[in-house]
This record gives sequence, C-alpha cells and structure tokens, in this order.
Amino acid sequence: MTTADALRFAYGTNGFGDHRIADALRVLADLGYDGVSLTLDHQHLDPYAPDLTARIAQVRTVLETTGLDVVVETGARYLLDPMRKHRPTLVSAHGRSHRVDLLCRATDIAAELGATTVHLWSGVASDEGVPEEEAWQRLAEGCATVLAHASRSGVDLAFEPEPGMLVATLDDYRRLVGLLDGHDRLRLTLDIGHCRCLEPRSEAECVHRTADRLAHVQIEDMRRGVHEHLPFGDGEIDFPPVLAALAEVGYRGLVSVELPRHSHAATVQARRSIAFLREAAKTASASVPELVKGGPRP
Repeated sequence: MTTADALRFAYGTNGFGDHRIADALRVLADLGYDGVSLTLDHQHLDPYAPDLTARIAQVRTVLETTGLDVVVETGARYLLDPMRKHRPTLVSAHGRSHRVDLLCRATDIAAELGATTVHLWSGVASDEGVPEEEAWQRLAEGCATVLAHASRSGVDLAFEPEPGMLVATLDDYRRLVGLLDGHDRLRLTLDIGHCRCLEPRSEAECVHRTADRLAHVQIEDMRRGVHEHLPFGDGEIDFPPVLAALAEVGYRGLVSVELPRHSHAATVQARRSIAFLREAAKTASASVPELVKGGPRP
C-alpha cells in the first residue's frame, strides 16, 4: 500500500457555507473525497434546532449513501453568540457552560452519525482579561467535563492548538494533556498550516512528534507568521514530505482541507484541492516504502 493509498482526504463544510449540507456532502463524494469535517452551525446541522433528531437522521443517511467518513467540528463563528465571534469559550469569564453544553451535544451527535472524533479548541484568554493561570484551570475543568461525557458516547476529543489562543502550540497542547493526567481520549487535531505559521520545527517533524496523539489532521497552505488559510500553492508549505510523514507514522484518520473563507468558490476549491493532494501523495509515495495496513488508532 502506497502513501497515496493510505491517506484519506476530506473537506470541511465551513468551506461550503452557501450549500445545503446534503448537497455539500454529495459534491464531495462525487469529487472523490473519503470524508467530511462537519462543522455544526445554523445552516449545517444546527445542534439547537427543534427537529435535530430528524436532521441527524437525514445527514446520516447521506453519509451512508455516499460512503463518506465524518469528523464533527465545533468552530462555528456565531452559533452561541450572534454578536461575538467564537464566544463564549472554555476560558470565558461568563458563559463557559454554554460552550461545555455545545461540546457535549457535539459528542452525542457524533455518536449518532457514526463519527469517532469531535474537534475543539481553547479560546483566547486575553479577550476578557482572564489571568493565564485561571484560564488554564477553567480550560482543564471544562475539558474534564466534556471528556467524561464523550467517554460515555465512545467519542474522542481532538484538541487543536490555534494561533492566538490560550492553547496555541503543540507544547501548549502537551501542557493541557498533563493537566488532565494524560487522558486517553484527549487527542490531537494537527493543523499543518498552523505548524508552518508558528511551530519551530518543520511540518513533517510536527507529524512525527505528535503521532502518539494524532486523531485528526487539517491541511491547507500558509506562510510563516501569518495565520491565513490559503489554497494549496499560495503559501510556503512543501506538501509531499508532510504526506509522507503521515504515512510513515501510520496515520489512518481523515486529512481535512480547511478553507473556511472560500465558500464563494467551494466547488472550484474542493476540486483543485483533491487534485493537488492526490498529486502530492503520488510524489510522497516515491519516498516512502510500501506500507503495512494498520497502524495507530486514528
């Protein structure tokens, strides 16, 4: 099995904001994607909709029909507060319980969709003047509550370090893991662009250093020091070594394209992205020996 065979590519619905969710899923399947990163939002499977049960059933039917795997994401901009983007968070001075409730709902929805992973992040402590140590305590407490709920559903949390947030780097993520006693379900979302943006090591080195916790990968192009998600080829990342590293560590989860500001050109970007990644995977295959099926838990 080559690198191209081992890797499974997905696309985020936050880059399909102008499509109905069922239409977006069918487009991605038709383009040859293996999965979808589904952001719970008012236009795409609203977790607070009165007919949520029926909506979940409809989405699951489309997933089963298309054969798409799914990761559930919780990064909707204005789902919880129509005035403040991405808030409240797990570190907010007020309203943290609303974020905890959303994350618990997300794990329940994930279980009903057949997903094994829910993505999340910390939030920005400085937005509301929260002292750093208090923010870490709040974050750990919130994660512990969600982890207990997720464990009952059999779902992992895939925590993403996000530039500018309390947990911004991979070292920050390791600190959080330590605060939660190495909880096995607190796994990692590795954003390849973020590695380029602010990690001191190469993207491929980041993959190797995090293989023990890797549950989800997000991918896009990016430039050093600039947190802007770019289409492939518009940034600085050399992708074949990254894909080779993912294959080498035995990663079998989804590799999800994240272009949340490109919904206006969703189908064009999705088509270009899968073509780019397939070509990069073929190039990577030349540098990686034939792979043995299996590997670490995704």
